[in-house]
Amino acid sequence: MKISRHLVLSAMAVACAQVAVAGVSADEAAKLKSELTPLGAEKAGNKDGTIPAWTGGLSDPKAPRGGRRPDPFASEKPLFSITAQNLAQYADKLAESQVAMFKKHPTYRIDVYKTHRTMAAPQWVYDNTLKNATKASLTKDGAKVESAYGGIPFPIPKSAEEVMWNHRLAWRTPGWHQDFNVWLGTGGKLILASSGQADYSMPYYYKDKASDFKGVMWQIRQHTVAPAIRAGEAIIGREPIDDTAGNQTWTYVAGQRRVRKLPVSTYDVPTPASAGLLNFDEINVFAGAMDRYDWKLVGKKEVFIPYNSNKFLQPQKDSDVLGPNFLNPDHVRWELHRVWVVEANLKPGMRHTKPKRRFYCDEDSWVCALGDSWDAKGQLVNAAWHLSYVAPEAPGLLKGAFGVYDLITGDYVANSVLNTFQDQMPVTEPKSDSYFTPEAMAADGVR
Repeated sequence: MKISRHLVLSAMAVACAQVAVAGVSADEAAKLKSELTPLGAEKAGNKDGTIPAWTGGLSDPKAPRGGRRPDPFASEKPLFSITAQNLAQYADKLAESQVAMFKKHPTYRIDVYKTHRTMAAPQWVYDNTLKNATKASLTKDGAKVESAYGGIPFPIPKSAEEVMWNHRLAWRTPGWHQDFNVWLGTGGKLILASSGQADYSMPYYYKDKASDFKGVMWQIRQHTVAPAIRAGEAIIGREPIDDTAGNQTWTYVAGQRRVRKLPVSTYDVPTPASAGLLNFDEINVFAGAMDRYDWKLVGKKEVFIPYNSNKFLQPQKDSDVLGPNFLNPDHVRWELHRVWVVEANLKPGMRHTKPKRRFYCDEDSWVCALGDSWDAKGQLVNAAWHLSYVAPEAPGLLKGAFGVYDLITGDYVANSVLNTFQDQMPVTEPKSDSYFTPEAMAADGVR
């Protein structure tokens, strides 16, 4: 069969646009067994000793898999506190939006504790990460991860997109459950926006199931129980490892007793429970498709970030950890860690309410702990934050409470607040894939 030269050239052009060079060399990947941790962080501490060396993290397979999560560092006191009065002394180690918080709220405070590098993962995750280092690739448009499974895809990243995919595919166990509250701080008052239960699974991290992986990396099924006007609502989300496939999200509308598919559940679309304060792509600081931005890898920096945040879980009332304008500083632990700094700028012809953003992603866990956002006028408008909880039984750091502070209005949203619940993010066996379907959600509709 004769194939035209035009078709051949077109096919080659498409291939070049989609396929990127796979992984790093075997010699470079070998650093994961020497100077780097098995997940890709620098194993050594910093020069002045304020960041210690990584010695294996915190792992205890016999630790309880349910109940209230203890604070492994409960006896520690802050080394010092950052306030509006001494801000200049520490500003170079703060996210830009955190500096802005002191200007917006003069009583804001950051208590800095001793740094503990607790991140750990099972050996099979380390083994898969080593394999991914040489095999995984990212399509040239940054939309799809290929030839990666069961570990950090790019433990030795060469681009901003690879760092952000590491955040999106960070280790957090194959399955877990969460009872949660979502609170809004507005006008100096706290308002309960939503309360419910959720089950999560990460098929990307199903052990020894690479051959069964169908491209859905993350799943959630969530049911709302309060406030009364929203009771009975439900939502299912499935996020693919290919952004061009689009998120699959369905909601159960209790009043109609119908399941509806959301046309868009990413970018700057507000999440249902946040009263417009939190967009879908601000969940856990960043989530979802990346194609509207040009991405830049700024490099590594030592930054104070929320870390080992089990202290936040100890009070048994949400009101103890939530202030009228920001989280109660008495219960938020900050530590000095090395982070990857990534910037995102809106592409020409694209639209987003936050055309410029910056992310601070922990080198040990790859989780982005803080984020800055600017609006179209160039104003710094949002301070995003995320708390990670130590889970020795996993082992690892679980993605916990998250939210944003609005630097213009002074309002804020705190999602996944767990203090009133006696079972705090228990690690579970993942539900079957059929549980995360609109049919299963419709069958359970009770109103």
